Amino acid sequence: MLVVQKYGGTSVRDIERIRNVAKKAIAYKERGMDVIVVVSAMSGETDKLLNLAHDIAKFPDERELDVLISTGEQVTSALLAITLKEMGHDAISLLANQVRIISDAAFGSARIAEIEEEKIFSELKTGKIIVVPGFQGVDESGNITTLGRGGSDTTAVALAAALKADFCEIYTDVDGVYTTDPNICEKARKLDRISYDEMLEMASLGAKVLQIRSVELAQKYNVSLLVKSSLVEGKGTLVCKEDMVMMEKVVISGVTYNKNEAKITVSRVPDKPGIASKIFSALADANIIVDMIVQNVSRENYNDITFTVVKADARKALKITQEIADGIGAVEVALDEDIAKVSIVGLGMRSHSGIASKMFTILANEGINIKLISTSEIKISCVIESKYGELAVRALHKHFGLDAEEIKEET
Repeated sequence: MLVVQKYGGTSVRDIERIRNVAKKAIAYKERGMDVIVVVSAMSGETDKLLNLAHDIAKFPDERELDVLISTGEQVTSALLAITLKEMGHDAISLLANQVRIISDAAFGSARIAEIEEEKIFSELKTGKIIVVPGFQGVDESGNITTLGRGGSDTTAVALAAALKADFCEIYTDVDGVYTTDPNICEKARKLDRISYDEMLEMASLGAKVLQIRSVELAQKYNVSLLVKSSLVEGKGTLVCKEDMVMMEKVVISGVTYNKNEAKITVSRVPDKPGIASKIFSALADANIIVDMIVQNVSRENYNDITFTVVKADARKALKITQEIADGIGAVEVALDEDIAKVSIVGLGMRSHSGIASKMFTILANEGINIKLISTSEIKISCVIESKYGELAVRALHKHFGLDAEEIKEET
């Protein structure tokens, strides 16, 4: 039996916690399992490295930046391998170029194309615990690449899929997936199971437990993920196929909150074919992910286009959009970083009507104005002023029946 375990930054933030990770890996090994451990950088290390680079250059060379920030995971993997050996269990750390985690050459946001299996399997056959630094790959030219924030989750799931592991455990500083952020709503409830689709929506909407690309990979290759705490014992939350999820009486499974987005509005855009394509093609070429898009009804052959991007990309996106706007004759480009996105997610929305109107009524009753709305089959998102974000989360969580004591009454 083969298990892949991934440990986040807080789980390996110091030597004591690295020893704790070693004990967990050894416990599985002593049960007769083959073990691969994927580790993140120690908590705060990636930001320290990024700050060093930005102290030197406003826009550091992307290739060199990947070389720099990938060292955080390399340090952790070596320390864990040393710890395992000191505790009497043979181990080896394998970097991306040794495992051969092949990626494209999109520095800072690379995607895994292939994982070569031979090296890992040969080391497993010798009885070693394998330690792999997450978040990094290597392109066809041998350059180090990084997979973007949260990329260690992606590394773990990709390894589990490629090696056909029996299961993949994601260890974090929380003990599972909750109906909302427990730091915002003290009545948040831990879910025993959640479907891939629901987890994808929650991850894309701001839930920080899992990185969205890791969930996409897990769904594509049918890798069951178990989200657990590395600090306390517990069953965690299983992320799995929809038919394995026990449907509850509540329609909504969770409420998410994301304050790390910004809104850009392009005013009086000429209403001509290809205009929107020029704007969003330029953003795509710069590897900027656009989330919500709203285009107003044309008036006098002009319309307004509003979209949201990750706040970290906001200034870059604003510059690109302004250049395109000048070229197409748009009147103004405005940036609003004082926003938050609140969303409700649930498989039950497929078969229930009136969910959107109920959400809008709940927000209206709290005096919260909606700036943008986006929907899918199992989610509804609203962009609001950032100061109302946490209030909106608590109100939606309560009135959709997700508060812990209300669930208890129903069961």
